[in-house]
Amino acid sequence: MAIVLLQLLQTAGNLLLPTVNAAIIDDGIVAGDTPVILRLGSLMTGIAAVQAGAAIAAGYLGAVVAMKLGRQLRAELFGKIQSLSSQEVAAFGTQSLVTRATNDTQQIQAFAVLVFTMLVAAPVMGVGGVLLALHQDVVLSAVVIIIVPVLLLVMYLIVRRLVPLYREGQDLLDRTGAVLREQIIGASVIRAFVRQDHETRRFARTNASLTGNNLQSALVVAGMLPLIMIVVNLSSVAVVWFGGHRVHNGQMEIGALTAFVAYILQILLAIMMAMYVLMTAPRAAACAERIRAVLDAVPTVRDGADLRGGDVVFDGGSVSFRNVSFSYPGAEAPVLENITFTARPGTTTAIVGSTGSGKSTLLNLIPRFMDSTGGVITVGGRDIRAVTVDLLRRQMAVVPQRSHLFTGTVADNLRIAAPAATDAELWGALDIAQASDFVRRLPLGLQTAVGQGGTNLSGGQRQRLCIARALLRPASLYLFDDSFSALDYDTDARLRDALGAALDMAVVIVVAERIATVAGAGLILVLDDGRLVAQGTHLELLAASATYREIAESQLALEDTL
Repeated sequence: MAIVLLQLLQTAGNLLLPTVNAAIIDDGIVAGDTPVILRLGSLMTGIAAVQAGAAIAAGYLGAVVAMKLGRQLRAELFGKIQSLSSQEVAAFGTQSLVTRATNDTQQIQAFAVLVFTMLVAAPVMGVGGVLLALHQDVVLSAVVIIIVPVLLLVMYLIVRRLVPLYREGQDLLDRTGAVLREQIIGASVIRAFVRQDHETRRFARTNASLTGNNLQSALVVAGMLPLIMIVVNLSSVAVVWFGGHRVHNGQMEIGALTAFVAYILQILLAIMMAMYVLMTAPRAAACAERIRAVLDAVPTVRDGADLRGGDVVFDGGSVSFRNVSFSYPGAEAPVLENITFTARPGTTTAIVGSTGSGKSTLLNLIPRFMDSTGGVITVGGRDIRAVTVDLLRRQMAVVPQRSHLFTGTVADNLRIAAPAATDAELWGALDIAQASDFVRRLPLGLQTAVGQGGTNLSGGQRQRLCIARALLRPASLYLFDDSFSALDYDTDARLRDALGAALDMAVVIVVAERIATVAGAGLILVLDDGRLVAQGTHLELLAASATYREIAESQLALEDTL
């Protein structure tokens, strides 16, 4: 409201100045009345000062509100993205979500600044200018009646052309960012296969499309100014020509003609301001559509309402799958089908199978990174969908398949799981994860900086830090998704022994490729093409499962050759 009032005050000052100036000319200069000139000049100075102050205050408040709007949009987008499942994030695309939270929000923020500084002033100035121009001379106002529709038509044609161009441009920006992100992350692969020229051409094609789109929209915008200036100059010539004749014939005062010219310019300025706002509106509208698509997305993983048991979902209870299935929308075949097993406390349940058999998908269903499409998963006898997602996840610790570390120190990364953990507790977790030796060798130990994604550490070091991070959380369930693949056999064996002693009372579920990693598990699940084809101990499966035996024999044969 304050911004609107300030803009109205600013516009009122703009509209009054030509009238006061006309009075100075007609009643002061022409009449030779110096006191009138001084009095009206002082009034004009005061109006100009108030108008300038209102303009500065309105601009400042408008910028503050626009910045807060941008901050709120980014916060809401971040919160919504955090609530989406892995499947929904993949559907939008990581790069697209980044672009929507940054570039798209910035476009809306910039549009908001224009709205708060121009959108109220422009129509008031335009309408007020027309009324005051009519007040100065009704006959000469015919020029206004002619030029306003012409300018409105030009504005309509430009906006209609810009809308599809801006919408296409935001999609092309997504594609360009995705290609660039892919090439940066996969730079070593590109170099290894000497594909720099191919990737350069691929990026060039995408970049050329984006450049072509931006060029088209820029040309449309650039064409606006010459068209406006042609209309402005023609209208100014017409006003001076016809107004000069009316002054010569005594039908109009010189001051009135001066004021009329000023009001014509104000009307044109108001239309140009409105056109500038409406010219940027299509891009903001396209960005708003993309942001709204994210904000309106309904997460498939929703909180349950059953809060029985306080802050504990299960303590010492089993994890059970009963006829659990999972399918991606539109997929021809399910990823998992009719999975039934029970993982009990104090034992390790291992999941093995060929690549693409659904091992990681099965594990991701437990913390509800995705929801099963059939069957029931229970922890401690309670359906995991019956409790809130946060409450469920607080009871477990997860080591994901991709060992991701954040920018910060080693200690910062470990304390993600336990913010209040002491250095002694950090070293204890590192000892169990077989990571303390290499951390002590780092230049600053726990305070050594970790690059984005942990790129300054080896794959095995990242895995062990992620395992240590999970161990810092006191949990009833620990999930390890192929978390030992980058470790050598000796470190793997020592780590499994240490984990067995540290997690002897918890439910431990491990996804692994190596038979040596899972051989000591109390229960081994064998997946094949999304189906649970066998379950049992290592010796039982060697005797009864051809699939498991084939996996074991192939790995033993490989080890013999090594």
